[in-house]
Amino acid sequence: MLKTYFPNQDFKALLFDFDGTVADTMPAHLGAWNKALNKYDLSLSREQHQAWAGRPTHRIVEMMNELHGTSINPQQFVAEKEVHYLASLNEVSTIASVMDVIKHYHRQIPMAIVTGSRRKIVELTMNQLNLQPYFDLLVCAEDYTQGKPAPDCFLLAANKFGTDPKDCLVFEDAVLGIQAAHTAGMDCLKVIEDFSLSHTR
Repeated sequence: MLKTYFPNQDFKALLFDFDGTVADTMPAHLGAWNKALNKYDLSLSREQHQAWAGRPTHRIVEMMNELHGTSINPQQFVAEKEVHYLASLNEVSTIASVMDVIKHYHRQIPMAIVTGSRRKIVELTMNQLNLQPYFDLLVCAEDYTQGKPAPDCFLLAANKFGTDPKDCLVFEDAVLGIQAAHTAGMDCLKVIEDFSLSHTR
């Protein structure tokens, strides 16, 4: 299956971003953002949401404060946004092209979720979608300091697997995540708009 993209490579670990890559959560997250931002008379466009994808929520709040001259409390906002997101959890589904890969290589190659989202939210979403059995490792926002496009999260996953970064393959939908993967020295497949997979260089 992966030989279609990498005929001469045998990967020793598969690292998956979560939101917009394994699970089609982005509409639910964007809706939650805008419900939580409404009380501050602010909104987030789909384009801006996608451009910032991969960064932890609290960091995006800090960036919005800088952009709009506001003083939203990041921790409080994270809690408010999470309530709205969890209320729409039943609208979330998996992404078929990526799930095909996950099911195909399950029990053959170690697999990790590597995300900028908080562990609690990822675990609740994974439970909703019955994804827990497929993954050997979760690397979430609490586990590292420098978010994407820094390579730290992917390098941490490789280290936990005891795998050389060049032997890891990343699956990503966001520009920042793809940059992080390449900076980590890893190959990357992009989940594009129609949810098919595309080779990135």
